[in-house]
Amino acid sequence: MRILGILAAMAISGAAMAEPGRWQRAWPDTDFSNTSISDWSEIMSGGPPKDGIPAIDAPRMIPAAAETRLDATEPVMVWPAPEGPARAYPIRYLLWHEIVNDAAGGVPVAVTYCPLCNSGMIFDRRIEGRELSFGVSGMLRASDMVMYDRQTESWWQQAIGTAIVGEMTGAELELLPAWMDSWERFRAAHPDGVVMDEPDWSRDYGRNPYVSYDSSRRPFLYSGEMPPHGVPALMRVVRVGDRAWPFSRLREAGQVTEAGVTISWEAGQASALDAGRVGQGRDVGNVRVRDAQGRDVPHDVLFAFAFHAFWPQGEWMLGG
Repeated sequence: MRILGILAAMAISGAAMAEPGRWQRAWPDTDFSNTSISDWSEIMSGGPPKDGIPAIDAPRMIPAAAETRLDATEPVMVWPAPEGPARAYPIRYLLWHEIVNDAAGGVPVAVTYCPLCNSGMIFDRRIEGRELSFGVSGMLRASDMVMYDRQTESWWQQAIGTAIVGEMTGAELELLPAWMDSWERFRAAHPDGVVMDEPDWSRDYGRNPYVSYDSSRRPFLYSGEMPPHGVPALMRVVRVGDRAWPFSRLREAGQVTEAGVTISWEAGQASALDAGRVGQGRDVGNVRVRDAQGRDVPHDVLFAFAFHAFWPQGEWMLGG
């Protein structure tokens, strides 16, 4: 957790300068007069500067059968790309890059992962026919990554896929059906699939820089309300729309059908935010979300505190 302590000290310093007048020097092309934010103190520096966490563009993809570096239970983001094989994006790379700008079957996507919220989602990068590409701003709001688009330098809240500052304020990215799965499950389900190759950056890929984070009592750089109903702040929940199902319930039940979806849980996926090596994390399980016709449903698996922060009136699906 030493890295989190260093970042916290940097963020406290950044929070003292949480106002557009000071940000304008680093963001001269961002229209701070156009925003949905009423209290600028909600936004703080997470430590790294703009692009200090480098997004990946047009990643190399290799056949899943040729990949030998990943452990069987390592988590990967899975996108069933149109007109082509399914694509996997290892969390071991997203821990260090957080955004991957990719495209397949004529669909440009932003593969995103915020380690502090465990929020992994894949968005269509087009807004009314305009294709955007995304980078990491270095800012956080409610501990969640603030992305920016390179075309207008507007800021986007990753958890909700919505622009919150700049020309694009109010625009919403389309969340695509995608899910986090273990590497061995992906290979078994998609023997002809492809996987993102290791990026050409000097990073210790496979190492977790957030050791023991998801067993902490409180989230990092978060001062908002804790979740209700006694749900632990860093428990994973499945979010579909404005509803959340705690993993504790899903693990016990194995499968839950309600509110128009069927959510299944199966053991065999390592937490990326637990042990020193991503593939050695404790088993948190695999989740799939489908509708009544068996089609995959857009969803997110994030920590309970983040769901409460961005959906304070959301419905907690606790069962019983």
